[in-house]
Amino acid sequence: MSTPLLIDQNATVPWWRVGVMWIFFVLGLGGVVVGSFALLATAIKHADVVEQPVQPHIAVQNTSSSPALQARNHAATPAP
Repeated sequence: MSTPLLIDQNATVPWWRVGVMWIFFVLGLGGVVVGSFALLATAIKHADVVEQPVQPHIAVQNTSSSPALQARNHAATPAP
């Protein structure tokens, strides 16, 4: 008859022998850090070029005769 294997419940395991630590903390969080640096490098390398802004007085010309204002003014006038 064999004797049952006794496991010491109070025995401590070194941190490098715990598999969950390697999977979650080292590989998981390490992957997030590496991915964030890769995203930063991509954002810096392919940055958008800022163009000259359009001058507001040039972009808006003669708004008093626009169709929207004519329709608004026509709807606001009382019927004869």
